Amino acid sequence: MTLRQLYPAIEPYASGHLAVGDGHEIYWERCGTPGAKPAVFLHGGPGSTLSPNHRRLFDPTLYDVLLFEQRGAGRSRPHASLDANTTWHLVADIERLREMAGVEQWLVFGGSWGSTLALAYAQTHRDRVSELVVRGIYALTKAELDWYYQFGVSEMFPDKWERFVAPIPEVERGDLMAAYRKRLVGDDPAEQIRCAKAWSLWEGETITLLPEPALSAQHDGDHFALAFARIENHYFTHAGWLEEGQLIRDAGRLAGIPGVIIHGRYDMPCPLRTAWNLHKAWPGSKLHIIEGAGHAYTEPGILDQLIRATDHYAGKVVQ
Repeated sequence: MTLRQLYPAIEPYASGHLAVGDGHEIYWERCGTPGAKPAVFLHGGPGSTLSPNHRRLFDPTLYDVLLFEQRGAGRSRPHASLDANTTWHLVADIERLREMAGVEQWLVFGGSWGSTLALAYAQTHRDRVSELVVRGIYALTKAELDWYYQFGVSEMFPDKWERFVAPIPEVERGDLMAAYRKRLVGDDPAEQIRCAKAWSLWEGETITLLPEPALSAQHDGDHFALAFARIENHYFTHAGWLEEGQLIRDAGRLAGIPGVIIHGRYDMPCPLRTAWNLHKAWPGSKLHIIEGAGHAYTEPGILDQLIRATDHYAGKVVQ
């Protein structure tokens, strides 16, 4: 068996901004073959952005893929805005985009925070989902948030953790999410950027099994980091506007939707336990635990299973 590779680079055949209300305009693009199998790609973060490589997760001859940048992220406007920006606003935005695309159902693909959003959307609009491909499962429980932003991953990356906590006085480190929020929404632009880069770089340096300097460099850029840190902290401070354990509790609603869960054994931001619990609660789901892999979709074993999943759901015979 050989590892499946990204499909060749392709350009969107259409793109634009969609006004979704509340002053937000979200950037979207479509690629592949018009009228082919519909799919929607949900990026991570929240507050991250699209990469041209995200288009390459789908066979362009078999898929018509819509990709978009969520409220406040990437090319969406206004940049880094927290107003009217919640999980449920994004779930409604996905439905607006589906209606714009003119499809009844589509495959929903999401990784990391994108898996959270995919589950929330599928549990709300079950009849609109033909299949689910989710990676790096995150349910936004208190245990998961504490593990990454208070105590847990800190023990595996003490050097990087020291840089993460550096902008915060010791007296405030008992609640790092709250301490960061105070600064990320504060009135000092220089402090906003300093804290945004520290928050963003912590993630960029801990999501792969081995260091990826290019990924860390992206997270260290001012423009990216500001949206990423502000929006991610905003969502996590509010636990995604989800009830504790809601997405796993309600996973039974996904029964009958073909779906695959892909998760790295050594995923630091998103402990494997959450993916395991989702698999147990979602009747008929398939779980692939990837040995020797962290969190990022670029990890070879994770990428292999993602491409196999999109190929399979497009009807291809996968070797």
